Amino acid sequence: MDLLDRVRAFMERHHLLTPGTGIVVGVSGGPDSLCLLHLLRRLAGDQDLRLHVAHLHHGLRGADADADAAFVRRTAADWGLPCTVEWADVPALAERSKTAVEEAARHARYAFLERVARHVGARTVAVGHNADDQAETVLMHFIRGSGLAGLRGMLPCTPLGEAEKSLLLIRPLLDIPRADILAYCDAHGLEPRFDRSNLDTTYFRNWLRHKVLPLLAQHNPNIHRVLQRTAQVVADDYALLRSLLAETWPRVVLEEDAERIVFNRQVWRSLPTGLQRSTLREAVHRLRRSLRDIGFVHVENAVQVARSGTTGDRATLPRGLMLTVEYGRLTVADADAAPLLPDWPFLPARAALLPVRLPGHTPLPDSPWALEAKILPRKDLPPQWNRNPDPWQAFLDERAAAGELGLRTRRPGDRFRPLGMGGHTVKLSDFLTNRKVPRAARDRLPLLVRGDAQILWVCGQRPDESAAIGPQTERVIHLRFIRLPDDA
Repeated sequence: MDLLDRVRAFMERHHLLTPGTGIVVGVSGGPDSLCLLHLLRRLAGDQDLRLHVAHLHHGLRGADADADAAFVRRTAADWGLPCTVEWADVPALAERSKTAVEEAARHARYAFLERVARHVGARTVAVGHNADDQAETVLMHFIRGSGLAGLRGMLPCTPLGEAEKSLLLIRPLLDIPRADILAYCDAHGLEPRFDRSNLDTTYFRNWLRHKVLPLLAQHNPNIHRVLQRTAQVVADDYALLRSLLAETWPRVVLEEDAERIVFNRQVWRSLPTGLQRSTLREAVHRLRRSLRDIGFVHVENAVQVARSGTTGDRATLPRGLMLTVEYGRLTVADADAAPLLPDWPFLPARAALLPVRLPGHTPLPDSPWALEAKILPRKDLPPQWNRNPDPWQAFLDERAAAGELGLRTRRPGDRFRPLGMGGHTVKLSDFLTNRKVPRAARDRLPLLVRGDAQILWVCGQRPDESAAIGPQTERVIHLRFIRLPDDA
């Protein structure tokens, strides 16, 4: 089959083309991109394609790179195609971003192609990656310890950019071996540029291309095809896993925003290992969308901590993210992010004593909550009051609670006698730990105190034994935290 027919069939199979669309073609001047441009130009008439050539000078290779840019300009003009050429200082970009020159060049190139496409109103960007590039990519990802997403290699079509309406990046030559591309260039009189840096084996991809793959080919001459098939199989399996992930995500995620993702700890721990890894990878991806590779070691360590860690344990994830084990939750967020607090009535940490109005309402500072306090006769207690379903209300003996009442946060050495524990005194810190109160909430939890010392109610948790309603109780203090109206 003619190469044009093979490429056309590949593009139809993967739905890479929409008739009448605009396509920005990334052209370096080498054989792959020149072959791609020539093929798309041949298809343009039948498909009503609007082609725009784009070339980025990377600020490397001196006069050779200057000649490449001039060659692309001249070719585009000879073929009657509009062309955009820009220059980027890739070495400076690599130094600023602390990345390898290869990676900095890749980021600069795709940012340039996206910018050109948006400027000219094209929805598609085409690049010349071929089947040999695919084999090299799969092997690169395998050596680096990538997961299934990396072992898929490059895809025929992927979104380009992080904007709401992303462009499409297509790779029409992804199924075509490099030898066939070179043969096509010869057959059609194309004279591509030669990039001498492709021979430099200090670059990882070149080392694989010129050293490792020829060595592997001595054992299996079809090694390139084996790696390509592996990518295809893994891509299909990955698609299945993604569909399972889409079904699982709403069930396992408690909260999600641009700052953090919170999983239900019990539900997450019940997932199969593959989905545990996938949910953590997805969380990292959603919080760090520009991150290209998510390493196996980071994810595996986080999986182990999430599985068996106790409250407060943490695991480092890429790009400044951290997984934190909490009561009933697993949170992925910035390592220095403030802990997410439950929607409870809180006082500012280390707040001064707040006098309680009895009876009356006591608004909590910087909070939508207030403490409502009433005094009522014993006979007016509501039915089933002693089975109180609301942890944020309490019924206390007025005589036991006589004196000035106030709200404060905990202090070192605080102790009290939790109701129902036979009068035993416990450390407040131990009580809060045993009650699984989130660590971040403990320093802000309101305590109802008499005077400035004796704890009468650990709000939201348990009254003190001394304030319990007994047979001699005549009048009751009814305390209840209420949410104030938005305009209060």
